[in-house]
Amino acid sequence: MDFQSRKNKKTNQRGLNCTMNKQIHVAFITQKLKELFERLKEGKFEDKQLYKFINRALDDLKQNPMCGIKIPKKLWPRKYVQEYSITNLWKYDLPDAWRLIYTIESDELKIVNIILEWFDHKEYKKIFHY
Repeated sequence: MDFQSRKNKKTNQRGLNCTMNKQIHVAFITQKLKELFERLKEGKFEDKQLYKFINRALDDLKQNPMCGIKIPKKLWPRKYVQEYSITNLWKYDLPDAWRLIYTIESDELKIVNIILEWFDHKEYKKIFHY
């Protein structure tokens, strides 16, 4: 590998190989989830706040797809594995104890953060059996 190739590749702390030239995208797992997110913008004060929190998280994920916390496989809810066939699972801690759950898919050209859902800490504890 020549110097330029080494310069364009980076290995993060988890040993994952990341190409610095990949485009990074954020998507929602379903159109319905995207619409729920958009509706938050028009909701009551708490909904508008949550919209801002999630929107900030989406911006962060566009900068660094692995800025969340990787969830160990043994803690993955069966629902995510069965419904979405995930191979990795991440959480992003939002203000006011909200959680954003996402997975990452990539190929040679792009990285896509796929938003699976968001919920408050009480629901998070229930789903992840804490």
